[in-house]
Order: sequence, then C-alpha cells, then structure tokens
Amino acid sequence: MNNYLMRFGFSFLCLTASLGMAHANIQKCTTAPLLVSSKNIGTVTYYADNCHQHWESQNIRLDFSYDQNIPEWAFKKAASYYLKKNVSGFSNESVLNQITDLYKPVKKGDLYSLDYNSINQRLNLSLNQKVLGSITDRQANQYFKIWFGSAPFNAKLKQQLLNQ
Repeated sequence: MNNYLMRFGFSFLCLTASLGMAHANIQKCTTAPLLVSSKNIGTVTYYADNCHQHWESQNIRLDFSYDQNIPEWAFKKAASYYLKKNVSGFSNESVLNQITDLYKPVKKGDLYSLDYNSINQRLNLSLNQKVLGSITDRQANQYFKIWFGSAPFNAKLKQQLLNQ
C-alpha cells in the first residue's frame, strides 16, 4: 500500500512539474478594462508564451478580475451566444459547453482564469485560483474566440488585448 501511494505521489509530482514547465515561459502581455454596455465591470489580462505570436498556436491565459457582482446566467448566456457566432459548427453537443456549464456567479474582487495548454490541448477554468473543471480536446482553444473571434464580445477589448 505504501509503495502504491509513493508511486502515485511521484506520478502526481511529475505531472505537476511537466504542466508547470509547459507554462514556464508564459508572460503578461496586456491588461484592458472589461466593459459591458460602456460600464466598466473589471479588467482582463492576457498572458501568452509569446505576446507577438498568434494566440491560437501557443499557451495562453485570460484573467478576468471583477469589480461588480455578476450572475451565473450572464456568463452562460454570453458564452453560448459568442461561441455560436465565432466557432464554425458549434452546437449544443460541443465539448466547449462543458466549460460554459462550469460558470458560477462572481462578486467584487473575484478572479476567473481561462488557461490553455497547447501541448496537451487542455483548457482549465478557475475561480479564485481553484480549478472548477477542464476539457482536453483539439478544439479547446476555440473557447477564446468569445473574445478573439471575428465577432467578439467586445471588438475594442480584442484590439487592446492582442495589440491590433
């Protein structure tokens, strides 16, 4: 039994170390105000392996820091709407909905993080640094099209975050 626990612990340590190495070079690129109907509700910070490289081909993260209370339904409704507009072939059966379903309400001071690892094609959603869930899929990074797609949540936010 102890041998099993030691092997499990070592395996977990190796996995954690390899995941950490995958994001070792991630850097803060930009921070921009998060506006909804011209009302500032917080800030968004974009992180990437290379701030000058296209977002779809690397490890990236978005941190959303909130200055207002936001209900769960608002996140889910907006995510579904912008995924339909920006991800070709998106449907109710899409694996991306598993991330949308994880949203919880936030209060002032809360931090949502969406973290994508390009090596293992894994997308994590965290609230206040606690992982709520994740998906591993070749299309996982398409979730970022809510903000970076051709019809984004806020075109000015997209420009500010991607320095376009």
